[in-house]
Amino acid sequence: MSDAILIAGGGLGGLSAALALGRQGRHVRVLEATPELGAIGYGIQLGPNVFPMFDRLGITQAVLDQSVLPRACVMYDALTGRELTGIPNEPSLRQRFGAPYIVIHRVDLHRVLLEACRATDGISLEPSTAVTAYTAHDGGVTVTTQDGRSIDGVALVGADGLRSGVRARIVNDGEPKPIGYVAHRTIVPMEEVPAGVDRTVSALWIGPRFHMVHYPLRHNTLFNIVAVFRTDTFGEKGDSAFNTAEVERTYKTAHPVMKSLLEKMDLKRRWVIADRDPVRRWSEGRVTILGDAAHPALQTFAQGACMAIEDAVCLGECIAQESEVAAAFQRYERARTLRTARVQLEGRWLWEGYHAEGIARDVWIDTFSRRSEREVYDCLAWLYEGPRQPQPA
Repeated sequence: MSDAILIAGGGLGGLSAALALGRQGRHVRVLEATPELGAIGYGIQLGPNVFPMFDRLGITQAVLDQSVLPRACVMYDALTGRELTGIPNEPSLRQRFGAPYIVIHRVDLHRVLLEACRATDGISLEPSTAVTAYTAHDGGVTVTTQDGRSIDGVALVGADGLRSGVRARIVNDGEPKPIGYVAHRTIVPMEEVPAGVDRTVSALWIGPRFHMVHYPLRHNTLFNIVAVFRTDTFGEKGDSAFNTAEVERTYKTAHPVMKSLLEKMDLKRRWVIADRDPVRRWSEGRVTILGDAAHPALQTFAQGACMAIEDAVCLGECIAQESEVAAAFQRYERARTLRTARVQLEGRWLWEGYHAEGIARDVWIDTFSRRSEREVYDCLAWLYEGPRQPQPA
């Protein structure tokens, strides 16, 4: 039987777990379905809670070298353009939480993790290796791949995303739940950003049944734009003309700054937004899950990547502290379920506020605009101060 810990999925969570374990001197095999271990996607936001994880993984400076530190995080009223609340990144947010708020291209963060894994002895990165099934037995786990191979290991970690096959065996809760919203994502060169758009902040515009997020990337050479809205057609696949007409109808009352950004967006493709209910059970013997496979959340807190990386570091520390893998997985699960469930549940609650209509919207707008900088920090302290790491028994 191989002594390797198998990780299904070579995304941000899977590579972080591999690095956390590889730095302990453990043998890890990352089994990635795609032909190349490379990320696709757009920008992501990372809160200060992820920096202690980067420190433990030894990649903090490499991440910062690829990141942009927005001047502030700002919430705007999507109808009037009024700034509702804003928290400066420097110096106040860093002073309060010990680290900054950053934005980074997903590809760049993935590359940092990939290079760190390649530089760490004991980590094997194996593309074109899609895990389709597994069998747990005394002393280990055997996975079956799409091309018919069998791979043995002492344990299996499912880091295989929203539609995780590993989760399906452990939790068996069906497909993710669409919430009726879709997202369009675009990155444009900074020189194409319309006048009147603040290019220095991480911005959130909240409106009735729609919102928009934007921020700079890659040393302020690119600009990431995300438009999200509720639609009865979320389950349909429209063409560019269909999508454009729907966006124009949805955002007809939006502030002119938002409309100027919508004109720059590529509307050919849209993503259906879905999540899952929190669950207590992520593990079964020598098999466990992490990241979106365990606790997919709405994008409200922009914490998907952060939670996956926290999971990975916690998992590595639990394995280091326990003599039995199954006991380590149970300990990891206990350490992570409440925090990640709170991200999921509070995220749903805030999502309602961001998209409220009528007098409910007036109440939310008033609530957000009344909060002082200190009150905003107090509301975020449970999240940005980071998780409690498991202590040795």
